[in-house]
Amino acid sequence: MNLIFQGSTDRATIDRLAAPSRPARIEQIHAHAWRCVDVADNPAVRSQIEEASLQSRVDATFIEAGRQLSDFGLLAMDMDSTVITIECIDEIADMQGLKPQVAAITEAAMRGEIEFAESLTRRVALLEGLDANALQKVYDERLKFSPGAEALISAAHAAGVKTLLVSGGFTFFTDRVRQRLNLDYSHANVLEVADGRLTGKVVGGIVDAEEKKRTVERVCAELGIPARQAIVMGDGANDLKMMSVAGLSVAYRAKPVVRAQADVALNFSGLDGILALLAQ
Repeated sequence: MNLIFQGSTDRATIDRLAAPSRPARIEQIHAHAWRCVDVADNPAVRSQIEEASLQSRVDATFIEAGRQLSDFGLLAMDMDSTVITIECIDEIADMQGLKPQVAAITEAAMRGEIEFAESLTRRVALLEGLDANALQKVYDERLKFSPGAEALISAAHAAGVKTLLVSGGFTFFTDRVRQRLNLDYSHANVLEVADGRLTGKVVGGIVDAEEKKRTVERVCAELGIPARQAIVMGDGANDLKMMSVAGLSVAYRAKPVVRAQADVALNFSGLDGILALLAQ
């Protein structure tokens, strides 16, 4: 096993954090990443290193030596609070003066306290009557990519890895993000609009946790690869099912329930922190 540290810190801190794993050697990969080679790996060591790393605001990842981005065939990503920095539905609700109410439901759903389909139905209902132009306003004024998003996707394309945006959000945003980032696939919910206003409903089935998992499996089948050749990343409880079928699951600035179950937790790095884990 290798142990990769990523963060804005110095070599002395890395030496201290790595010590319980007794690495054969430590190599600096780039300005903010270090690879500890041939480390001791057991639950006690992991727990000690992960706790100390969190306190030092450094990401620590145990990963098998030799894994490369080109070993995978699909990079599947959640959108809200993963590829982009906002929760789109919360920002839409802000146009109605309802952001606190909607954001509270969003947070509960992401922590796994409310079933996602129920939470989405409740949140969308609060948007009834809103001028549909508010969606464009959110896109133009508030939607920003997370740090490292473009670098990660560019590297994936260069390695021959297909890209999928699978979201419990809305096609209004995923369609535009897909085009801007030149993604291969996207799947999300469709907001119903009548007479230029939101009806408070979605069209068709809801893209919940189960549908996210089915989408990853469906795209992998289309590509002729097993789901274990997918990297899946997300931040909320509704991402756990699709992460469970992946060969590498990545929690990005995620809720504790997600961090606890993911192979990789990027708490401080950008999305391109994945690349340091899969370098030769």
